[in-house]
Amino acid sequence: MPPAPTLLAIDQGTTSTRAILFEADGAVRHIARAELPQIHPRPGWVEHDPEEIWRGVVATCREAIAAAQARSLGPVAAIGITNQRETTLLWERASGRPVHNAIVWQDRRTADLCARWQAEGLSDTVAERTGLVIDPYFSASKIRWLLDTQPGLAERARAGEIAFGTIDSFLLWRLSGGRLHATDVTNASRTMLYDLNRLAWDEDLLDAFGIPRAILPEVRDTGADYGIAGAELLGQAIPIAGIAGDQQAALIGQACFRPGMAKSTYGTGAFLLIHTGAQPARSRHRLVTTIAYRLGGETAYALEGSIFVAGAAVQWLRDRLGAVAAAAETDHLAAASDPAQRVYLVPAFAGLGAPYWAPAARGALSGLTAECGPPEIARAVLEAVGYQTRDLIAAMAADGAPPIATLRADGGMAASDIAMQFVADIVPTAVERPLSLETTAWGAAYVAGLVRGLCPPPEAMIAEWRAARRFTPAMAEGEREARHAGWRRAVAGVLAAATS
Repeated sequence: MPPAPTLLAIDQGTTSTRAILFEADGAVRHIARAELPQIHPRPGWVEHDPEEIWRGVVATCREAIAAAQARSLGPVAAIGITNQRETTLLWERASGRPVHNAIVWQDRRTADLCARWQAEGLSDTVAERTGLVIDPYFSASKIRWLLDTQPGLAERARAGEIAFGTIDSFLLWRLSGGRLHATDVTNASRTMLYDLNRLAWDEDLLDAFGIPRAILPEVRDTGADYGIAGAELLGQAIPIAGIAGDQQAALIGQACFRPGMAKSTYGTGAFLLIHTGAQPARSRHRLVTTIAYRLGGETAYALEGSIFVAGAAVQWLRDRLGAVAAAAETDHLAAASDPAQRVYLVPAFAGLGAPYWAPAARGALSGLTAECGPPEIARAVLEAVGYQTRDLIAAMAADGAPPIATLRADGGMAASDIAMQFVADIVPTAVERPLSLETTAWGAAYVAGLVRGLCPPPEAMIAEWRAARRFTPAMAEGEREARHAGWRRAVAGVLAAATS
């Protein structure tokens, strides 16, 4: 019997680009990885070199395909793409050349522009149409900044010479040889330009923001025909059959296909999504409504809370403080901390996300005593994701979302037993860590495999999902509430400093 076909996921993230080869049952057969450095032209500005992203994608895909051939695995039947969302890129249609570095989702340069749009009374329209809040996080203000600051770019954009895309769209353009300018509904829903009800670009918001319709990509289902990646690039022609923003891909990869199922991805940032069903659930507590996926012509929605800094705080501990030589050492260092110390890190390195949406906020350590040192700071770094997760779940409950009985956790930081146990303790709720932490890439590969008839339907995926470990709440209620009260005081101080 010939070997079974495989699936290739392109996982283009904030700090790395990876190509992961999966079997149709989700088993990982090869991971190829390329580092992606960030560019910081000014404090609060974050960029990526688009050509470096592209080189990383081609190199890792070629490595994964070569590994499949060397191991006599089955042919690569389809490609699924998952990407850092909101990151914004404009390029020339004629040449494919980017006109500027990509502006990363973390970037805060457009805070003043967003404040102006809020002052103009656009917040309610944005919330009603797009499910989002006006914030530099989303793509619209990044597009406007590029059009305003690059000489002649606005005129060229209106003339149809310029294309906009989130990273998925740029990669699709390049992989298809410039034949396809498209994105999927999950990425479109993160631009602050897409109407969640009509599933269409919103002309009123485009006019209000001064963004030409001519630059926007076609929007397709999450699982769809996205053309062919050329043989001249990858050595063989491979269909592209799925695209999903990274957090929605993780929701899919965690088999959260029913209302009330929730996952939290602890990567560079942390993102908690709860499936809310076939209709968008409007938030009254500063969460965002987003499209979870669209498969077979059916749309599912989610409520999302976005934490801007999670694993990035571990990188700060390693790279800026020198407290650990590798991120994996953080648990060991935190385990040596004095349990009597209550140190809080509010990791507002790039502002605070949901439910605060305070772009001017900056990070702070509070509760330090003379006895504190690197172990206590390391524990505060890990515990910060637990406190922020509790804030998000409380906001979801206040919005009427179904109670979260179990939270499925993934991402690099989910490997930390201390962090996951603290999430379970402080929320409190059970936390399940899956057998494979590659849920984001698997979500993209699964969608492509579903379209190509290689993967089982969603209900079968739910039945097949398994946890590697389950963390259950063990902290006494009095301690839990005292710790959370200290966190609220720390956040209040950061918010007060941001407005002073």
